[in-house]
Amino acid sequence: MELKSGKEEIAYLLGKVIEKFETENGQKVVRNSNRRNYEEVAKVLSEISNQLPFTSTELRHEDYAPEKTHRPSEYPFRKYDITGNQIKDAFYNQIVTNPRPFLVDSAYIYLFGMGRKGFAENPTDPELIDYEENTATSSGTQKVDKTRGSFGISNLPFFVKGLLLFLTVGFSTSSYFWLKEKKQLETLKEDLSIVPYLPSKAEIDSLEGIWLCYTGSPQARSFDPDRYHMVVSNIMNVSYKDGYFTFIRYGSNFNHKGFMQFESPWLVSVHSRVKNAPENPSPKHSLLKFEKGKSFASVISASWNFDIGERNKIIGIREIYIKLGKVLTVKEIINEPENALCRCKIIKLTKPDGHIRSFQLKNENLEKLPYEGIKSLLDENSILLKDPEKGVVLGKKE
Repeated sequence: MELKSGKEEIAYLLGKVIEKFETENGQKVVRNSNRRNYEEVAKVLSEISNQLPFTSTELRHEDYAPEKTHRPSEYPFRKYDITGNQIKDAFYNQIVTNPRPFLVDSAYIYLFGMGRKGFAENPTDPELIDYEENTATSSGTQKVDKTRGSFGISNLPFFVKGLLLFLTVGFSTSSYFWLKEKKQLETLKEDLSIVPYLPSKAEIDSLEGIWLCYTGSPQARSFDPDRYHMVVSNIMNVSYKDGYFTFIRYGSNFNHKGFMQFESPWLVSVHSRVKNAPENPSPKHSLLKFEKGKSFASVISASWNFDIGERNKIIGIREIYIKLGKVLTVKEIINEPENALCRCKIIKLTKPDGHIRSFQLKNENLEKLPYEGIKSLLDENSILLKDPEKGVVLGKKE
């Protein structure tokens, strides 16, 4: 009885290996083109593969020569070590036509407790058996021509042949462009480290929802003589998608849009730009770290002072995020009588029970904020100018 071989065999084996690893370890393996996602699985298989020179009789697999050269004895420098990149190419990309024998044997041993040679003597997984090969050559006979005596394509009318040719070409063309776009997307995801970590439900619940954000960027706007200890409030509406988050950030004068992604457990990167401003998008990048016991998140951002014209400078700044809730409806109020009264934009948040809470998005004095614990985090010491310049950020003695 013949087993499957090549990329079909190893792709199936590694798929089963990953499933078993997830069950045994309670750890989700993200199946994409990021090699780092497969490293823990590779380490488990490597512990098996590096014992292969000593287990051929017991586990019934090919003979492997023991290590002869002197090399580091830790992963991934040993002779028979398996890497996350090897698993990615063999399982996800399926481009490995001739997989390393020690990778194949290690997968069989992990799944069935024996090597490929032993498994072939008594196969227990029908998905690994090459039935087509067996039915064609098991008695030394030639493969059966399944089209013999049937109604062949040569008997079809000319217009039907043309239609079949047209459909075949159309399908092939569509498949080509689909595969090309898929490959381009996977390349971008790997090169740009997009969605490198799949968040847990607890992490998704913690980030998704409505946030109140305070930033001290007005303190660095040199055109405003009243900028001392001024901060501005924003409202962020964060929504979860397939592995990442999108958001709208409502500001006093303009809005941002962008995306977030977890880089590792409880660590989030935030990328945004000014909405509807192709000539001056002012891209902004931030890092947010969730910490237990805190009612707010202290965020470090590479941002802008949003000054006028050429005075719009890059700054480093600390911002404060405060979670307001998850199931809230956001309504932006502009050009209404109530805007004229406060000279500001208004955001209204409606709870499922109909209760409405309003926020006036405008510059306000730091000392008047209702959250005592954040005032020392948003003063002039929280701002770093790209180029040192006196008199822009005002201190107590200025």
